[in-house]
Amino acid sequence: MPRGIHFEIPIKNPERAAQFYRAVFNWEIRKWNGPVDYWLITTGPTPGPGIDGAIMRGTDRTAIDRTNDVLITFSVPSIDGFVKKIVKAGGKALKPKTVIPGVGYHAYFADPEGHEFGIMQSDPMTK
Repeated sequence: MPRGIHFEIPIKNPERAAQFYRAVFNWEIRKWNGPVDYWLITTGPTPGPGIDGAIMRGTDRTAIDRTNDVLITFSVPSIDGFVKKIVKAGGKALKPKTVIPGVGYHAYFADPEGHEFGIMQSDPMTK
């Protein structure tokens, strides 16, 4: 089956977005030395579960000229703990923690640029 291997987040202010995602998820983010404004994101050690991606200036790709073209959900150990981190870093809660029976908990947020994303906490009883 095909699996996701990379994500791109189109943003108006990539520097501010990089600062936000570093503060919340502790990701390694570095500017790519290429012909467009592009910041590479390493989300964790390799090998390991998950995917890496990038932040790009929203107008650098003709097919994407606005934010919110990508919505990704990230696995977190504690939704409640991350709500505090997200708000402290300048994010905004959009939909509060919701129970997904047999799966866990999910909530939606927006980063300081308005890009929407979700976080999910697995229910240890379903494993």
